[in-house]
Amino acid sequence: MRNEKEKWHWQKAGTAWKGIGIYHVTMVIPSREPLLGKLVMPENDPTQARVERTELGNSLFLELLHLPTFYPEIQILQYCLMPDHLHAVIYVRQQMKKSIRIVARGFWQGAKKLGRTYTPLIESELNSGKINGEVPPNKRCLNDAIFTEMPFIRPMSRRGQLKAMIRYVQMNPQRFATKRLHPGFFRVQHNIEIAGRTYDAVGNIAILTETRRATVHVRRAMVAAAEHGKEQPLRDYMNGCVIAARENTVMVSPFISQKEKEVLMVLIKEQHQVIYLSDNGFGEYYKPSDLLFDSVAAGRMLILSPHSYDAGKRRITRNECVQLNNMAEEIADE
Repeated sequence: MRNEKEKWHWQKAGTAWKGIGIYHVTMVIPSREPLLGKLVMPENDPTQARVERTELGNSLFLELLHLPTFYPEIQILQYCLMPDHLHAVIYVRQQMKKSIRIVARGFWQGAKKLGRTYTPLIESELNSGKINGEVPPNKRCLNDAIFTEMPFIRPMSRRGQLKAMIRYVQMNPQRFATKRLHPGFFRVQHNIEIAGRTYDAVGNIAILTETRRATVHVRRAMVAAAEHGKEQPLRDYMNGCVIAARENTVMVSPFISQKEKEVLMVLIKEQHQVIYLSDNGFGEYYKPSDLLFDSVAAGRMLILSPHSYDAGKRRITRNECVQLNNMAEEIADE
């Protein structure tokens, strides 16, 4: 059996959108009305959550599945229809005459046609209360162009991204159900003042009432020493962070380096309280990453960011690393 490296051709920075690659495509109803389906959660158990499709949702789903008929170069690896959006992971297996953007635009045009077809039925269901969304009526923008925004396309460029993205798509109903059960932990809270700074926050604010806090900051010197055979100081420090957490100390960090991430994995596995500093703010529909999601839902994590949300941000800078580590020190000493 071929391993992942042999099987997949990964999108490289700067390559044409016509080339071989793997893409995450998301189609959203901008009004966020649940026009595509209804979340069903038997016995209030998120692990059993599923989305029952509306007629429009089922038609959009079929439109997606028909794409390889028109573009045989592509394969749909994973998909998930949610009440107000659709995810698809698409593999372009060979060079295309048209780019993936043209494919997405064609899908979008088909979606807009479906929207116009189903508008009378949807308006009737909205007026009758059959469709009952979480979007306030004054934000509803139903008209004959339900899909007013072209799908978002994200190329994947690294091994490991595919597995993570497929899991993300598969887990969408469960995570949506979890957010519905614990809305307070997933609501963005603004202007939280700590040590003279203001932060936006997602998670359990009550963690800030815990008085015992300490940072997780693996210094470069420790890692360099370990690479030259002096592993004990690094091992002792990482173990010390976990021991402190076991003694009810809240660990604070942006968890940037690989060794810091290893400590975070243990803290999460052992279900300790954590304050996590993020280098980016929170968008309107922010959801924590897979790594952090369950801890947020359980009330064991607080995510803080001093920044506004930047949709185009991809990498953290050296200066931001230093700033976030300094902020972690301030929070720990508060």
